[in-house]
Parts: sequence; C-alpha cells; structure tokens
Amino acid sequence: MRRREIGITCFVLIWTLVFHYESLRKQYLSFLAHRDLPKIPLLFPPAGWIMFFNIDPSYGFAEVYGIRHGRSEPIDPHRIFQTQGIGYDNIHRNMLIGVLDHHQAPSFCRYLRRKFPTYDRFAVLYGEYPDLMTAPDQVRYAVVYQCQ
Repeated sequence: MRRREIGITCFVLIWTLVFHYESLRKQYLSFLAHRDLPKIPLLFPPAGWIMFFNIDPSYGFAEVYGIRHGRSEPIDPHRIFQTQGIGYDNIHRNMLIGVLDHHQAPSFCRYLRRKFPTYDRFAVLYGEYPDLMTAPDQVRYAVVYQCQ
C-alpha cells in the first residue's frame, strides 16, 4: 500500500510540473530562455492559464426583482433556479443571463408567477460592469422587461 501511495504522489507531482511547464512554455519560459522550448507531445490542451489571456474588461449579468406593494426586492438567483449539483454552481457561471432573451420572457414570467406567488409583478434587469479594471464599482442597470 505504501508503494502505491508513493507512486500516485510521484505521478501527481510530475503531471503538475508537466502541465505548468506546458502552460507557461510559450509565453514565459521561452522568453526567459531566449529560445523556443520543446513542446511535450500529446499533452492537450496546451493552454492552462493562457486560455484566460484575452478577457474583455466588461461583464454583464441578469437580476430579477420581485415587486410587492410597490416595493422591489432582489430575488436570489439560487431561489429561482435551484441546482442540486455538488461543487457546481450554475448561478455563478452566469446561467441567469439566458432570461434576458425577449423570446423567453413569456415562459419565464409564467414560471416566476408560479414559483413566487407572493409578488405582484417582476422586473428583469440587465446589469453591466463597463470596465472591471478601471472602474470595478461602476455598474449600469437597465430594465429589459417586466412581468405583470
């Protein structure tokens, strides 16, 4: 049993080193070595951190507000779409953005009225951070549609 654990530990360490080498090889290590370093064959994808290289500075998301007696309050997205996956959160992966589509509005409104009967109506908003790097606190909101 001890030999098996040592083997697994060695495999994990070697795999981690190989993965990081391949992730850093093209952009950083070759630059530091002043030459192109060899690629490890059959290691796919050859990305790692590089797949996050070109991220747009803006970010958009959807929010749903329930309106009761003329007062609005945000509805937690986890209450709207209850997911049962362990360690996998669709809400944080921006699953709610799909409700902004006007074609989905009638069915989503029916769903909201059925799921949250205590509210008189609902408002679906689009929120956007125009530039997360220079102004991370600036958020713009626009009402996309309302459910009567």
